[in-house]
Amino acid sequence: MTLQTETTDQQSAAHGFDNDNRQAATIGDAARDYVNRLRGGDMGSLPAILGLVVLFGVFASLNDQFLTTYNMANLVVQAGSICVLAMGLVFVLLLGEIDLSAGVAGGAAATITALMLIDYDWTWWLATLAGIAVGAVIGTVIGSLVALLGIPSFVVTLAFFLALQAVPLKLIGSGGSLRFNDEVLRGLSIKNVPVTAGWIAAVLIVAGFAALSLWRYRSRASRGLVHQPLALVVIQIVVLAAIVLGLTALLSTNRAPNPAVFNISGIPWVAPVVIALLLFWTFVLTRTRFGRHLYAVGGNAEAARRAGINVTRIKIAAFVIASSMAAVSGLLAASYTGKVSPGSGGGNELLYAVGAAVIGGTSLFGGRGRAIDAVVGGLVIATIPNGLGLLNQASYINFLVTGGVLLLAASVDAVSRRRRSAAGV
Repeated sequence: MTLQTETTDQQSAAHGFDNDNRQAATIGDAARDYVNRLRGGDMGSLPAILGLVVLFGVFASLNDQFLTTYNMANLVVQAGSICVLAMGLVFVLLLGEIDLSAGVAGGAAATITALMLIDYDWTWWLATLAGIAVGAVIGTVIGSLVALLGIPSFVVTLAFFLALQAVPLKLIGSGGSLRFNDEVLRGLSIKNVPVTAGWIAAVLIVAGFAALSLWRYRSRASRGLVHQPLALVVIQIVVLAAIVLGLTALLSTNRAPNPAVFNISGIPWVAPVVIALLLFWTFVLTRTRFGRHLYAVGGNAEAARRAGINVTRIKIAAFVIASSMAAVSGLLAASYTGKVSPGSGGGNELLYAVGAAVIGGTSLFGGRGRAIDAVVGGLVIATIPNGLGLLNQASYINFLVTGGVLLLAASVDAVSRRRRSAAGV
């Protein structure tokens, strides 16, 4: 099999049902094609989506507060940092590598940002850039050690996991904390987009997606290239519109506990941040040379090297992206808690993020995954403690359920990989 064929297969798997590289004359043909791919082990985010539906159904039936607009807004905020961290880890997992230091890297970056805000009176955007730069430097060092020296990523990132915990401990001190009360950064978790602006953004997203989908269909059809049936394109547009506009309508209502006294409405600011990152990294993975090379290296590094791809540079770039996204995740986590402490990023953040990526459909074996996997998986991970918290369940129940879901996702990944191998994919 040539590298070009491998890369095409990897991209096909990465796109899931929204795949441009298969010919389907009718919706029935597209449905049969999808079923065949499911049988061949190409499940994508389907298990995570089904799991999310089940979790919503169970928690909604057990507690009538779960589906309230107030709790749905809380769920979006709680899932934000997990989704962002998982998005960064997708790039490393696509190479079949791991980054155990991502959580504490985010904590170190948030500490630097907080210090720049408090001690040096920097503006929020300069302090944010400083934090992200810290993440990028960490990723560069890790990627260089892995790609240039050939040290296993597990060993390198484990060492950084231990070492980076010293950064906030040294700068803050044992038992101390730094307030993360910048109006803009703190507002990512406690403030909402104005309702009118939220509706404008929602309409623009739907209109942009519709225009891009129809343009792509017409372009490929006019050139005689394989394409999806028009009816399927329209269905995808309608489904996205229903989800985006429905959520916007839900979160635009007043969800204050006492609506007669004050008003809480609008989409939490963390949601546009996650959506913007999702759109950007999806474009990078699916529409750029770097994305194609990343899938190629993850599928077969030696074949990619022989084809002229700079494997070393791709690996370093993947770790830089992962650590930079970890920095953004650390800032969102600090925004949610309102502070940075020596333990920031050192808890279960990394485990939840890895679990989110895997649950969403990213393969632990490399070569298969999408940015959307991290978001879907992050919602699953965040839904579990959110729902159990409303049911007043003990903390150990949360760990048991989350661990069980992750184990199930890893099992599905292993079984899918075996079926793909049997099918010759």
